[in-house]
Parts: sequence; C-alpha cells; structure tokens
Amino acid sequence: MARLKGVILRIANSPRDYAWGSTTAIAELLGREPSGAPEAEYWLGDHPGSPALVVDRPAVGRTLADVTTSLPGGRLPFLMKVLAAAEPLSLQVHPSLAQAAEGFARENASGVAIDDPRRSYKDDLHKPELIYALSDPFIALSGFRPVAAARSELATVDEPCVNDFVERLTGDGALADVVAWLLSGDPEVAHLATALADEAGDEAHPHPIDPHGTWAMVRRLAERYPGDPGVVISTLMHTVVLRPGEALYLPAGNLHSYQEGLGIEVMAASDNVIRGGLTPKHVDVDELLAVLDARPLPAPRLEPQVTQPGFSVFRPDVPDFCLTVVEGEALADGALMGGEGPSILLCLDGQLSVDGQTTVTRGDALYLSDGPYEVGGTGRVVIASANE
Repeated sequence: MARLKGVILRIANSPRDYAWGSTTAIAELLGREPSGAPEAEYWLGDHPGSPALVVDRPAVGRTLADVTTSLPGGRLPFLMKVLAAAEPLSLQVHPSLAQAAEGFARENASGVAIDDPRRSYKDDLHKPELIYALSDPFIALSGFRPVAAARSELATVDEPCVNDFVERLTGDGALADVVAWLLSGDPEVAHLATALADEAGDEAHPHPIDPHGTWAMVRRLAERYPGDPGVVISTLMHTVVLRPGEALYLPAGNLHSYQEGLGIEVMAASDNVIRGGLTPKHVDVDELLAVLDARPLPAPRLEPQVTQPGFSVFRPDVPDFCLTVVEGEALADGALMGGEGPSILLCLDGQLSVDGQTTVTRGDALYLSDGPYEVGGTGRVVIASANE
C-alpha cells in the first residue's frame, strides 16, 4: 500500500548525558555501542532543546525543527523520548496551561534570563507526560496516597521525631501544609529524614517490608540525598512499580520522581519543570507549592484502549499527545494507524515497512508528516501523535 500522501523522514539524535542516566540501557535498546557516559534521554521531536536530525534525503542535515515550521503553531505539540534512569530524578511538578502562561510572563517581566538556572518557566506551555515501561521494573514516585496509609506505616517507628511527624498528619486535608513545612528549611526535617533512613536500614540489613515499598524508597533516596526533605515526602506518596507494557500519566500538579528503569516518555512539548528536592539544581519551593496538587488520589496508571490484539493506544485527557504501541499479530496483518496530523515512530525490535516504501529495524525512527499510514512486519513499534 503506497499512498505517498505524506512525507516520511528518518530521524536520529544524540542521547542527553544527564548525570542520572544509565550508561547502557538506551544503547542496548537502540542496538548501538554505549558512549561510556550517562545516557539519560534520547529526544525524538522538534523541541529546540534537542531537535532530532533528519538523516536521509531530501532534508538530510536539517533538524526536524526546520521541517515542522509550517505546522500550526510552527512546531509539534508533543515530544517523544527514550528515558533511562539509573538514579532518581528530581522531585518535581509541571504547571497547567494557565499557570505556565502566568509564570512565563511573570519571569519575563522580572528580567530572569531564559537560560538562568533559577528560572522555572522556559515557555508558556503545560507539560503533562506519559511514561510507558520497557524495563522490569520501572519504578516511580507519583502523587499522594491517603494519609491513613502513611500513618499506619510511620506509626510503627519508635522515634520521637517520627511520632511528632505522624501527629502532623491529621487527615488528607493536611497534606499541603505538611509538604509546605517539609520544604520550609526547618532543621528538624533533616533530623526526621535521618531517623527514617535509620529505620529503612541498609542493603545488608534492609527493612523487612515490601522490597519495592516505602522503606526501600526511603533507603534509596537517603543514600543519595541524605537529609533531603524529599526523603520524608516520599513516605506520603505512591511508590509505583510498572512492568513492561504498563504506563503512568502525570497531569499538571502531580508530584513525581522517576527512580529507575527504561521507558518511552511522551509529553506536551514544554520544558517547564518546578523542582522540590532530590536534586542539586534550583529548587523553587514557593512555585512548587502554588502548582502542587496535594489531593490523595489513586496512583495515576493509564490503561490502554486495545482495539485489536497487539494494538494498544494510551490516551491521556489532553489533546497534545497519545502513544500507540503495535506488535505481534497486528503488525503481521498490517496495521493502519495515525490521524491526519504528524507522528513520530520508533522501532523497538523486528523489521517493519511503512506504507510499503520505507523499511525500519530496531532503533530506527521516522517522522511522518501525515496519516493514516500502514505499518506491517514483525516486532514492536511505538508511535507518538496528537490525541485526536
């Protein structure tokens, strides 16, 4: 089936070398030699922070940002990444559209340079995001659990400062005030974090509860960020363990921190990150508290729409993006996918043909200017597109 309706371009990029990245996971996924440095994120999109390069004709040598200028808004509304965490990422939230517009205008008016490390708003867009797990496990902190669940675990600790902390947890409605206190700089918070780390134990003598639960998380964070308020905040949050093929959706205001694992991340094309801890970077406590959603909610797992065997679509509640995963039987039969807008495709394994005119294998990525298009062959492919 060769429609030749839209443009198909091969794209590639260089991994971002953030310190928390794995030295091997992205290279192994894409079938390449590791660089030897941390490889944290592999961006596939036109975001100016690291636009993908076009690697075939007729646009070879150009960035994808050069190609997408004719789109509505002059750019893609989404960004797809391969993310590989070997260490915890910062404790962070992302703003809503209204919050981003206000914050971006405010920081512009105050004269804070776009590249100033103290800046929280790099643009006027929101940044909801989705993570689709490839590794087993992929571990994250995400959102607040009911206070009663936190109290029941913390109440087992016979330590005065922990008992005092439990007394602060009077109910779900107290979470915002408790988080504000934990981020206030009170020296008692570091003492509390140390007490919790002592309870969590070490690798030789770990706390005997759930190897991926609260105490394992406290131990992990305290080893890397001793005394950090994020160590304490983690006890109030969901520790989420994803298996391959499972996903989380993180809306505006969701407090989260990816801990370890390999996954496909798709997000609105923004760079607005407001940090609250677990990082040497700038922490903007006031802005984080203004954006934070402190309601206890279920862990934000996102279930796919399975329209046929081997064809799954993860649709969040925003129009900016969705993620389609196609494998097995659906590929063997030839799957028609994509809407009228652009998409980005990444082959995770196997050999596939796209519209009968382009062949891709493990690690190959394509920009497709217009759909729908047919993908067939063997293996597994992920596709990011607008959520139509």
